[in-house]
Amino acid sequence: MSVRLGPLADPAARATNGWAGLRVGIRGDLDDYRDSVRRGRGLDAGVTTAGELFIGTPKGGDPAAPVPLDDVELRLSAVPDGDGYRLVLSAHDPTSGEPRAEVRRRVAADRLVGNLALVCHADPLKAGGRAGDAYRGNVRFWFRNWCVAGTKVEAHDDRAFGPILFAQHTLSRGVLKMTAQMPPLGEKDTPTVHLQIRKGPGADWTGLAEATIDPLARTATFRIENWDASRDTPYRLVYALRGPDGKPAEHDWRGTVRRDPVDKETIVVAAFTGNADYTFPNADLVRHVKAHDPDVLFFSGDNIYENVGGYGCHRGPLERAVLDYLRKWYFYGWEYADLVRDRPSVSVPDDHDVYQGNLWGAGGRATAKDDKGGYVMPAEWVRMVERTQTSHLPDPFDPRPVEQGIDVYFTAMTYGRVSFAILEDRKFKSGPNGLAPPTTSGRADHVTDPAFDPKTADVPGAVLLGERQLAFLRQWAADWRGADFKCALSQTVFANLATLHGPNLQRLVADYDSNGWPQTGRNRALGELRRGFAFMIGGDQHLATLVHHGIDDWNDAGWSMCVPSITNFYPRAWVPTRPARNFGPGMAEHTGEFLDPFGNHVTVWAHTNPRPMGKQPAAIHDKMPGYGIVRFNKRTRRIGVECWPRFADPADPKTGGQYEGWPRTIDQLDNDGRKAAAYLPTLRVTGLADPVVQVVDEADGQVVYTLRIRGNSFRPKVFREGTYTVRVGEPDTDTWKTIEKVRAVKEAEGASLDVAF
Repeated sequence: MSVRLGPLADPAARATNGWAGLRVGIRGDLDDYRDSVRRGRGLDAGVTTAGELFIGTPKGGDPAAPVPLDDVELRLSAVPDGDGYRLVLSAHDPTSGEPRAEVRRRVAADRLVGNLALVCHADPLKAGGRAGDAYRGNVRFWFRNWCVAGTKVEAHDDRAFGPILFAQHTLSRGVLKMTAQMPPLGEKDTPTVHLQIRKGPGADWTGLAEATIDPLARTATFRIENWDASRDTPYRLVYALRGPDGKPAEHDWRGTVRRDPVDKETIVVAAFTGNADYTFPNADLVRHVKAHDPDVLFFSGDNIYENVGGYGCHRGPLERAVLDYLRKWYFYGWEYADLVRDRPSVSVPDDHDVYQGNLWGAGGRATAKDDKGGYVMPAEWVRMVERTQTSHLPDPFDPRPVEQGIDVYFTAMTYGRVSFAILEDRKFKSGPNGLAPPTTSGRADHVTDPAFDPKTADVPGAVLLGERQLAFLRQWAADWRGADFKCALSQTVFANLATLHGPNLQRLVADYDSNGWPQTGRNRALGELRRGFAFMIGGDQHLATLVHHGIDDWNDAGWSMCVPSITNFYPRAWVPTRPARNFGPGMAEHTGEFLDPFGNHVTVWAHTNPRPMGKQPAAIHDKMPGYGIVRFNKRTRRIGVECWPRFADPADPKTGGQYEGWPRTIDQLDNDGRKAAAYLPTLRVTGLADPVVQVVDEADGQVVYTLRIRGNSFRPKVFREGTYTVRVGEPDTDTWKTIEKVRAVKEAEGASLDVAF
């Protein structure tokens, strides 16, 4: 190997010890080249900022004959020597080739097996340095003309990462949205990315659109209307990267936009949360998820953490903070590229994605302390994060920005005849500090006082979903165009189900970070969701749960699945202090009907409290990591809910099954569990298949619920006596019939109502 290098700063002005050069034999703990890149160790060979040439570890101090650093060529050779290799590192004048210095070392053969890298390394600052400056300084080098050769060198072109790093897309109601993620590029590099499609086997690529790369997010977003959703369409994103000779060369990223599976019986959603990099690149998880062949992917947040990549967290200045985030975000794309290239994916940022311990968005305001509500990082940086993660989502329902000009992304996506509400349930949420009763824990969000009265926490003015989001949910629940099911995707679920926190599982009396608070806001959200019989999927809690929610009573609202963390570094558990109501034979520990710590009605059917699993490494598997699978069967209108450990291969039952309590199947109608006070006459519909039925209470004009029924007969339940307006029709053709003054009757009265089209 050889490389030419030199400092970007005046060598005499350098104040930090460090070195630049080569690294060989880089290997991680996993059998994956990406793991080797992320955390691999190897053998170093280079030149220090003092001019010392070394192989292994620099000796330190001032060398007797320092190598001039203004411009030098390093050459490293490895020659067989018995059962090992003889390494020679030499420094040369880059123009004449004249040698300047040389060091030798004999190493075992296995020290050279692995990846190769160029390295510029700064020693950490000593005690007293500012925390954010831990690796700063002026140890900055340029590299040029890196050459690698030899009979033992293998090249893997298929492992190239870039210049188009990855892409995510959604398809909804004939509109394709796609975002290409780019790396940082030079000022003279091409500023645009092209989207091309192939309209048939063997056909040429056809240019479809061009998008400009955002200067901060390094994203290029495409929006294509009138997309032909009836067929699989191969696509490629093309970028012309300027080479060393100054000439552009085309590079592409390829995938397939799958057809909208409107005729597929079961739509499969794979859901994830908590993408810490302790098990990067999660090749086992990706392989297992592929075995389910999901139709839709949902990444519910914490898609990156502040420590991803191992280089700390830089919060400023702006460009440094942007590059710091992007490096972490690129790991996400590197992990899941082969899932997202061919499937619609919904990714939403949560607290750690925006460098906060918790996120109470408080309508987008700026804050210095996150529990006060708002965003700690600058608005421009927050917009950049949201652009990388959400710009491929369907257009927002109400695009007006919130405070500081921060955008919103709450929206709906209809795919495979499942209508998804994509909530950003924490953008409008109030912070507890100064609003909720003060705690004695030292944290505004963690209640530890056993005498805590949850009723005191439901204070006036506390917001969960904002009015704009509630208006969106109300309209979404009533809109059944092209849909047989409703499903809400949120950062977390509407309950406080983690009662023990952290490595030692210490008890919390209540947690304001959960969507169990504020209770009034939680109940309003659940009330809107049950108008559409919506199933709910969320994450964040580091604890998988399956829950039937209640508002005024147990089980009178919808069901939710909180998915397990991909890598659960911070375990939590559901261990209530009071026994369950209706706890029966065969039920698992801590399941049944409870009031959660905020007094909310919850029926817990399953949870993943940490316990020994008998799988290695225990430090990973005993914390119950994994992912969720939800299956929407459109023929039966049943919802199958699954919770998979990482170690279980769905294609090989011998490796293990799902977590205890899963799978479970529920009926679509279970997502409005209110007990009927009366019934309307049985609707008998002719001339339409599986029509939509909407029930409106004439006492207040409110929509009670809207549902696409299965078949042609349906008896609507209602929750008070009185008269109702019933609308029956097909929203896809805007064909409706309205029947007013329909009087509720007792269940035993067998009245019917014929509706003919």
